[in-house]
Amino acid sequence: MTVMEEKRIPEAFDYHAVSQLRHEAREKLSAVSPRSIGQAQRIAGISPADIAVLLVSLKARRGNLDG
Repeated sequence: MTVMEEKRIPEAFDYHAVSQLRHEAREKLSAVSPRSIGQAQRIAGISPADIAVLLVSLKARRGNLDG
């Protein structure tokens, strides 16, 4: 399992609340509801910048990304 696969995204995460994400990314992430950052990275149209914003947002909400 890769490091990004280990970085979990909460099931009920509200991507629309992350205003820094591009509109397209919010729509795609909401539709797919990925379980991990690794899965989110593989969604067509999700950019490395979107992943960086998502990581920062998750860290701010949880305080860490372990588990």
